[in-house]
Amino acid sequence: MSTLTGRQGALTTPAGRLGALARAELTLLGRSRATLLMALLVPLVLPFSLRSVVDGMDVEEVGLNAGLVLLPAAIGFALLFGVYSALVAVYATRREELVLKRLRTGELRDAEILCGTALPIAVTGVVQSLVLVAGSTVLLDLPAPRAPHLAVLGLLTGLVMCAALAAATATVTRTVESAQVTTLPFVLVSMILSGVTVPLELLPDRFASVCELLPLSPVITLIRGGWTGTLSVYEALGALATALAWTVLAVFAVGRWFRWEPRS
Repeated sequence: MSTLTGRQGALTTPAGRLGALARAELTLLGRSRATLLMALLVPLVLPFSLRSVVDGMDVEEVGLNAGLVLLPAAIGFALLFGVYSALVAVYATRREELVLKRLRTGELRDAEILCGTALPIAVTGVVQSLVLVAGSTVLLDLPAPRAPHLAVLGLLTGLVMCAALAAATATVTRTVESAQVTTLPFVLVSMILSGVTVPLELLPDRFASVCELLPLSPVITLIRGGWTGTLSVYEALGALATALAWTVLAVFAVGRWFRWEPRS
């Protein structure tokens, strides 16, 4: 963090402060092999394990195919492991190393510290998603999206929401090691019930209606709807409202309970 600290006196705008912190965080991220493995490799490998499972589903009956199931699932894995889980570990690490405490003594505001720390991982999530889209288009014969704006909206909403939920989860994460435990509930619930591994269209209607209210469900719905083009305006707005509600709730939790110093 020496680059950031040394230049802080010259930073006069939020954008400059945010950019300096993001560059410093990117340097630190490159030195953490465990975090890079979680953020880069896991989301790219996991979707391949689902191919045999998807082939055994009757996805054609609900107007889907393997590509329309695997691509949203792959992006979901990127958000869960490459953004959410990785960022919880980063926040816990920076807090244990007193980096967050030192940053608060300078010009940086609390929101800038949290956003600047999350920015490199969020950019990594975008790059991963673009790679997954390109790979799925070639390997799974995926057609061009019929409503690309919905897919972009779903991805951006997912990045912001997962970053906010990561900061909220960090409030109850004492150490880097415990991050593997505190992130597990959200990851498992999202993988099983948010349409990542099993499309919500294949679930019973009442059960699917409940699952639609889970945090990652609207993100998967918007991304898949961007390719199918079958999502109505009402359904898209409902999904967006659900995602925004979870984001606002997470931001409130961060503002109320986030800890900037190691727990005693």
